[in-house]
Amino acid sequence: SADGGGNLSLDSIPMGLPMSDPTAWATAMNNLGMAPMGMTGQPLLPDFDPALGMMTGIPPINPMMPGLGIVPPPIPPDMPAAKEIIHCKSCTLFPPNPHLPPPATRERPPGCKTVFVGGLPENATEQIIMEVFEQCGEVIAIRKSKKNFCHIRFAEEFMVDKALYLSGYRIRLGSSTDKKDTGRLHVDFAQARDDLYEWECKQRMLAREERHRRRLEEERFRPPSPPPVVHYSDHECSVVAEKLKDDTKFLEAIQTLLTWIERGEVNRRTANNFYSMIQSANSHVRRLVNEKAAHEKEMEEAKEKFKLALSGILVQFEQIVAVYHSASKQKAWDHFTKAQRKNISVWCKQAEEIRNIHNDELMGIRREEEMEMSDEEIEDPSEMKETEESALVSQVEALKEENDSLRWQLDAYRNEVELLKQEQGKASRDEDTTKEQQMKLLQQALQGMQKHLLKVQEEYKKREAELEKVKEDKLKIETLLENLKEQESSTPRVCACSQEKECPAEKALSNSPVKSEREVLLVGIISTFLHVHPFGASIEYICSYLQRLDSKICTAEVEVLMTRLQNTFRQELSGVGASLEKRWKFCGFDGLKMT
Repeated sequence: SADGGGNLSLDSIPMGLPMSDPTAWATAMNNLGMAPMGMTGQPLLPDFDPALGMMTGIPPINPMMPGLGIVPPPIPPDMPAAKEIIHCKSCTLFPPNPHLPPPATRERPPGCKTVFVGGLPENATEQIIMEVFEQCGEVIAIRKSKKNFCHIRFAEEFMVDKALYLSGYRIRLGSSTDKKDTGRLHVDFAQARDDLYEWECKQRMLAREERHRRRLEEERFRPPSPPPVVHYSDHECSVVAEKLKDDTKFLEAIQTLLTWIERGEVNRRTANNFYSMIQSANSHVRRLVNEKAAHEKEMEEAKEKFKLALSGILVQFEQIVAVYHSASKQKAWDHFTKAQRKNISVWCKQAEEIRNIHNDELMGIRREEEMEMSDEEIEDPSEMKETEESALVSQVEALKEENDSLRWQLDAYRNEVELLKQEQGKASRDEDTTKEQQMKLLQQALQGMQKHLLKVQEEYKKREAELEKVKEDKLKIETLLENLKEQESSTPRVCACSQEKECPAEKALSNSPVKSEREVLLVGIISTFLHVHPFGASIEYICSYLQRLDSKICTAEVEVLMTRLQNTFRQELSGVGASLEKRWKFCGFDGLKMT
């Protein structure tokens, strides 16, 4: 009956395994590399090791294996499996011909737990099918068709491989030889929606576990977040101001100050406090520069020590090489054996190679020092000489910058005085004397700075007056030059005409703006110089270039020559007010068309 089939054991006499081969089913399952199960669901071999089966090189099957539920592939064809006769309660299974090829199967669907079983006898019932296939594992459901096939769903994936082992077996019901009681089993993978759904659920669960594991791993290796910066308040401001004055706590305090400024804590009420803290931060610049200089000095001393040590090592190598060379002379060489001579020659070569390496290194250090010294000595000579006007302008700008810096210092001192006044009301009587002294010192410093500021302002006014005088003188000189030009153009030309009749050569020479061969050379050099300066050049720049060729050339001579040649050189004014600048340009190509 169906109820009694599940409780059968190997001791069942009528339909159990024969006594001649009590381990037929165990042998069959062992050939597949799986732990064989008895009729009751218990393992026939309790100490069975799947890795010792016939499927050498295939890892043991783990039903809880993560991933796609991968199971071992079928037995290779070149490794024969000894299939045995399997006796069940209601039927007998006969193995196929071992020389025939193994039965073909379709591609295994993911998470497959259902098999297709074809070739069943016509008289086979669900009870007989359960009796045959429940030895492969727990059967969940059987769906039998009227056309001698069925679908069997197992509880786990690895049970499907055990069922596939029965493919090709001939089944006989009882001892009957009727055609309806016999058949050839064909077991193959089946595609079921329930299997696919369970497999997808399992994959999603594994993906969630993997994401959770990666998240924990990332959190474990993530660096700790920086400590939060406190919010701005008067108390925290005073604490940060004190830390800014301490060299050891300066880095922490400057980070807090930066965060406050970026947060937008600066307003009209807190501007003085922030300015004082910024001024304290600025006071550390000199300290950092001194530290850098000290480290550079230490580095130079270390380089010098290394160079001295290397020189000493090189001297010792020279002595060792000298010993080897003296030993190689015939006076001492003849007394050594052949092996000793070989060793001495090898040692000499090694010592010379090491000495040459150290010598090259020392020469490279010295070469670098010489290059550094040459770079420091080479300085670009100044090509332009500043005029009185440019010197005055630069002095005025310097005075302006100094004036601004003094104003800023005065503002800083006033802020500190106000802070001291605010703290004076809060402080105790014991600190009044020290604060009064500080106030007096600050007031004295403030008075000194005010006096200095007044002096600077007076100097600034004097410089401006001098600059205005220079501008007026220049304007007068320009007006005189224009008047002279007009007078020269208005003079009668009667004398010139008479001279033209008497001496045509002298006429051509007197009418031409170029008086001598020297001026012709000057015109050619100036034209070449201005041709490579398309935006023009000042008269001082041009004279500085000409004085390299001839130191006797003066600025007035060059300027008069260029003013005579109006079709060759043109003067342009650029800038406004104090930045007014005169530039000469070459216009010979345009002047040639006009003349």
